[in-house]
Amino acid sequence: MALDPQGDAPEDLSHAGSVTDKAIEYMMEQGIAPISIASALLGGALGLMAREMEDKAIANVLRSALRSVENGELQEMRRQGAEPPAAS
Repeated sequence: MALDPQGDAPEDLSHAGSVTDKAIEYMMEQGIAPISIASALLGGALGLMAREMEDKAIANVLRSALRSVENGELQEMRRQGAEPPAAS
């Protein structure tokens, strides 16, 4: 898995984010409740991380997500009506 030029994220992160966005869009069109979609995606992500990553790396991903919440990044997205960025 190659990193981007700054070394921050895998180069295929954008593609994975696009595929995830399409899956979310599809589930919304099917009438699946947003909390069910989010819970399923989070559970799947945690399962994948558990199979592929060490606990320390998982904790770093979760800390990064928590910092985004604490810094108000998600509130800003809500105000702008924007899609959330893919996790890094």
